[in-house]
Amino acid sequence: MRRVDWRLLDSRTQSQLLRRPAQLTSTTTASTVTSIIDEVRDSGDAALRAFGERFDGIAPTDFAVGEAEFAQAASALSPELRAAIDEAAERIAAFHRAGMSAPYSVDTAPGVRCERVLRPIQRVGLYVPAGSAPLPSTALMLGVPARLAGCPDIVLCTPPRRDGSADPAVLHAARRCGIARVFKVGGAQAIAAMAYGTASIPRCDKLFGPGNAYVTEAKRQVAMDTDGAAIDMPAGPSEVLVIADGGANPAFVAADLLSQAEHGPDSQVLLLSDDDALLDAVSAQLEAQLARLPRADIARRALQSSSAIRVESIEQALEISNRYAPEHLILALRDARAALPRVTAAGSVFLGDWAPEALGDYCSGTNHVLPTSGAARFAGGLNVASFQVAITVQEVQPRGIEAIGPCAVELARAEGLDAHLQAVALRLQAVAS
Repeated sequence: MRRVDWRLLDSRTQSQLLRRPAQLTSTTTASTVTSIIDEVRDSGDAALRAFGERFDGIAPTDFAVGEAEFAQAASALSPELRAAIDEAAERIAAFHRAGMSAPYSVDTAPGVRCERVLRPIQRVGLYVPAGSAPLPSTALMLGVPARLAGCPDIVLCTPPRRDGSADPAVLHAARRCGIARVFKVGGAQAIAAMAYGTASIPRCDKLFGPGNAYVTEAKRQVAMDTDGAAIDMPAGPSEVLVIADGGANPAFVAADLLSQAEHGPDSQVLLLSDDDALLDAVSAQLEAQLARLPRADIARRALQSSSAIRVESIEQALEISNRYAPEHLILALRDARAALPRVTAAGSVFLGDWAPEALGDYCSGTNHVLPTSGAARFAGGLNVASFQVAITVQEVQPRGIEAIGPCAVELARAEGLDAHLQAVALRLQAVAS
């Protein structure tokens, strides 16, 4: 990791330091993704097979996962892993169920009832990455809230393995969530297929799930197209920012940084501290722990675009964090709870020494599909409401139009919208007569 002192950087260098790797290559990524989307729209399944051969080394003759493959997947897993998936699913469901929105109604005037009703999105497309590592946890994070929302049609895409099968843990997690329609397609081409539809993969109303820079860019492009699909949020390459004081455990901090760095070379990790000794100790721990990691090469590449930043104070570290708006924020502080009110932009926050970000990735209960690339300034993580639409309803009795109609007439007159005025005035006249 680069070691820098924030006080010695000018504003331009500070801004550059906080840029994500994916943002630095966005122009090239965008043009590549546009070509992929255009080919899928033009050639459908044929394009999916060509891209599968090119990117995954396999072009399945049938993209859909059949019952036999689902059954084989369950038997391929150890009892311990099946139990862990089931346990995590229950905890994720418990957390998300507690935060579900509820319909409501209120009489805003005598004879005027306003309501808000909730309806599930009819067909949703879930993307579960499996490029450098399969992510059954993502199938749970997407599938559990989709099920709680009551979505009647759930489609899931995940990249195939070299032998043409889907990862068995991903399949078991999908089945645990009641998802039966799984397709072996990955990358930007999977996003295009779910957004526009092919002969094999149905068109979806809204797309969900994290991915690499290409997946994230594909989601952005289809969301900007009126013929495309809505998306949950920008959820791209993983990132973590750790704020640590002098009392933090260097081994814990290093492990947390590496747990994100090993996701992929386009991940980014940042460490902010006001203690030089802590920064030195974490640096030593990074090297020691990297030597034992099977994915050390991936982590090292991510660390090349990551930084250890010496700050003047924890207060300054929190200001920098809010500016960066990290996907994951770890407060390795002696009184982490006291610092929480000063956090204004973060996807998910982990308080203290005993809350590793990895728990949030798997089984604490919160969702790990979180805003990246600074989107935490205006967006939150995935939840049940993400899979629903809220519809407002108005029911007005004659006494209701009498009570609030004059208000509408005056506002319509002020705006010069005579047809609006007449729509209310005619009813007022009818009530009066």
